[in-house]
Order: sequence, then C-alpha cells, then structure tokens
Amino acid sequence: MSSSPDLRTGFPRLGYGAANVGNLFRELSDDESWAVLDAAWESGIRYFDTAPHYGLGLSERRLGAFLQTKPRDEYVLSTKVGRLLRPNPDHDGGLDTANDFHVPADLRRVWDFSEAGVRTSLEESRERLGIERIDLVYLHDPERHDLELALAEALPALEQLRDEGQAPMIGIGSMVSDALAAAVRGADLDLIMVAGRYTLLEQPAAADVLPACRETGTGIVAASVFNSGLLASSVPRRDGRYEYGQLPDALWERLVRIAAVCDDHDVPLPAAAIQFPLQAAEVRSVVVGGSRPAQLQQNADYAALEIPEALWQNLAAEGLIPASVATI
Repeated sequence: MSSSPDLRTGFPRLGYGAANVGNLFRELSDDESWAVLDAAWESGIRYFDTAPHYGLGLSERRLGAFLQTKPRDEYVLSTKVGRLLRPNPDHDGGLDTANDFHVPADLRRVWDFSEAGVRTSLEESRERLGIERIDLVYLHDPERHDLELALAEALPALEQLRDEGQAPMIGIGSMVSDALAAAVRGADLDLIMVAGRYTLLEQPAAADVLPACRETGTGIVAASVFNSGLLASSVPRRDGRYEYGQLPDALWERLVRIAAVCDDHDVPLPAAAIQFPLQAAEVRSVVVGGSRPAQLQQNADYAALEIPEALWQNLAAEGLIPASVATI
C-alpha cells in the first residue's frame, strides 16, 4: 500500500464534492459522470469527497472507478461514516427523490454510530470505491441522528481507527454550527467539513466554529460555498433556491449588496465565493460540486483568479464579511 501524503501541510486548496455523480437532482449516465470527474482532474483538482449517502453508494462506485485509473499518491480521498446502506424492504421500484437522488430506492440508510457500525461503514466504502486507502473519514451529519451518541461512541471509534492507521485523518461534516463546535471541542479531530455555514453570503461559523478550530488546531474544509447555487453566477436570481426553501428577504438584500461590491471590483461573484473561505487561516480547502464538465473548469479558473485585497476590505467595511478577513 502506498504511503500517505502529509495532509496537514499539503492539503489541496480546491476539491470536488462528488454528490452530483451520485445523481443529485438529476440523473447522469456513467459516461457523463466520468466526463465530469475527468474535467475535475484535468483542471487540477486533486481532492475528492464522497459519501455512502450520495446516491445510495453510486457516488462512491463511480468516483472509485475513476480514481483507480490515477496514481494513488496524486490525490486525496475522503468519505463519510454514520449511515449504513441496507436492503430496503419497502422498495416499490421508485427513486430516492425524497433525498434528492435520482437512483432506485432499493437500499435504505440506517444510522449506526457504534464502533462496529463505524468500522463496517468504512470497510463497505472501501469495497464500493475499490480503493483501500481513504485519507480522511468524516462522521456525516451527527446532529441529524444523535450528537451525544456521536461524541460518546462514533468519534472515539474514529480516533481508534486513526490510531490503528486505518484513517490518516478524521473529522465530521455538518451544516449545523453548534454540532461542529461541540465535536471540535469534544474530540481530537484533524479536519471538519463546514457545509454552508462559512460562505461569502453568511458566516455563522465565525462565532463559534472558527474559534474552536483555532484553539484546537483543527482544520476546516468549506463546502456548499455557493449556498445552494445562489453564488454560482455573477448575477444573482431572486427565485434561487436557498438550502431547502425560498431565499429570505434579508439574505436576498445582503446578496445584492455583495454582488454590487464584486461588480465594482470586476470580480465575478462565484470567484469571490470560492476564495472567501480560504482567507481564514483555519480553512485548508474549499469543496465545490458540479454536474457538467464546463462547471469544473470554470470553478478551477475562479479559484485561481487574482482578487484584489480591496474587495475584502470593502466587503468588511460594509459589514458583509468579518472584519478579520480584511486584515489577514
């Protein structure tokens, strides 16, 4: 087995979140998914994140098949534990659209935060991926099941797996700041995935999660940085989707102000959205999705675009981002 890269010092700054190749929101063929992953690779992306949850294992299978064609030491791979996939006795031939995945609902997700469940989840992910070494393992959405149980059983199980060399780095992934901060203070984690809670549009994680990471030396991977697509184009749309519902008026007004500042500096809004989290010392990487090859190349270009410091200063002066960002 190949030696693990030093992820603490060399973690890729841009990653691909592979939910889309698990047929998130719409069906992709195997060839279409391969083209998306190939575009990510050709654009220089070397961090890939997946989970059993994404397409009931389809994302892991497709991503694994692709990455098996690449040198193992040239990329970083993460997946998640906490949900086991088991046969669905109620399957009637329908799709898993209740979870936004266009795949047959012949499997069901079973929460399991026990040590045995965590170990089983990791082993089954390895089998689906066809890749033995998984660099980073997150506990997925612990607050949706039982945060206390996560702190008492699942995270210690991950720590044990790390001690055994089964998972070089461990963490949690969540959209809830309270859960993220509690996990950072309650366990010895390497990286956490902060989904949608530290973005150009809103930064609730700045109040508790970032300080906790600063105190413990825990790194951050920022995900959902486009806030469900609101920041994915330079001209925002009022009817854009915000997480699981409509965009509140207050956030729309904030988005319009942010877009105006970006326009004043001739900086595309999506470029600012990708690069904003990386202004914080605690953030090691930004993960973006995408279901079309052109999106992946565009995101890589946005990540590499030179952004003037004056943009961050102006956004901070208007109270749209933390003042500390403009002083780093």
